[in-house]
Amino acid sequence: QAQLVESGGGLVQPGDSLRLSCAASGFIFRTSAMGWYRQAPGKQRELVAVITRTGSTNYADSVKGRFTISRDNAKNWVYLQMNNLKHEDTAVYYCNVNGATMTNNWGQGTKVTVSS
Repeated sequence: QAQLVESGGGLVQPGDSLRLSCAASGFIFRTSAMGWYRQAPGKQRELVAVITRTGSTNYADSVKGRFTISRDNAKNWVYLQMNNLKHEDTAVYYCNVNGATMTNNWGQGTKVTVSS
């Protein structure tokens, strides 16, 4: 059974940076495309970044140019570097396989609050 543990969130000011980390286990990580998702208060969970098993990446328009997803297949970790954070980036961030739905196992997420 997949297990995902996210970390690295916090309270930051607009323009600051954060690096989120996700430890994955219970599935064949190295062959799985992985994604970072976020859910803001009162909104649906959305996919913001994807990285394939070979390292190709794709981003939601709202984070393109500011966020960078990466992975370490040897350690089963996936990361999200977030720069130039904005108020609208405030959300709980989750990692999971690309295309995960609410029927997948999810971690507890890590909360990011951007506030001046």
